[in-house]
Amino acid sequence: NAQVAVYDMLRPGVSYVECHRAAEKEVLRALVDLSLVVPGDKSLEELVEMRLGAVFMPHGLGHLIGIDTHDVGGYLPGCPERIIQPGLKSLRMARKMLEGMTLTVEPGCYFIDHLLDGATADSSDFRHYINADVLKEFRGFGGVRLEDVVVITADGCDNYTLCPRTVEEVEHVCGGGKWPPIKDKAPELRRTRLCDPNPLEPSGNL
Repeated sequence: NAQVAVYDMLRPGVSYVECHRAAEKEVLRALVDLSLVVPGDKSLEELVEMRLGAVFMPHGLGHLIGIDTHDVGGYLPGCPERIIQPGLKSLRMARKMLEGMTLTVEPGCYFIDHLLDGATADSSDFRHYINADVLKEFRGFGGVRLEDVVVITADGCDNYTLCPRTVEEVEHVCGGGKWPPIKDKAPELRRTRLCDPNPLEPSGNL
């Protein structure tokens, strides 16, 4: 859901910082559904502004792709400066999207003990919004991050990552099913090339 929320936003003129915040919001929404995060009198937007999302998503949303895997260009002269706040300070750029930009979208959710300890300490404002009993079930789990490579188009984005992404897709492939599929059952992931025939014929040569 965090990836889809970002894909729904991505287009020229949209701030990558706002995309990061949107991903955090969806991560927090999922944690609320698990009763791990307890919003109380706060909206999800307020929890994002408080930087609670950075406890579980401490990394930046992604990075530019170019000549280098983690390409330069995120903080050029005349572009928005790095925001020195938890989570946001890890963003590799704060720029607005331009048509033709190629970048990654890789939201994640992690359970990192020293961040959780700080967030649940008596001195932390976050302790009121975290269910410590439910949190115990997730400590030691580690975390997960899904990374896609996308290009910004004139009116949105095109997802170049064509591996199985949804639960149904992963179970299908793990069960021996063929990939890529004949029909795209998750168009919200913006994989316009998913069902295209492979232009490379097997040659037997590596």
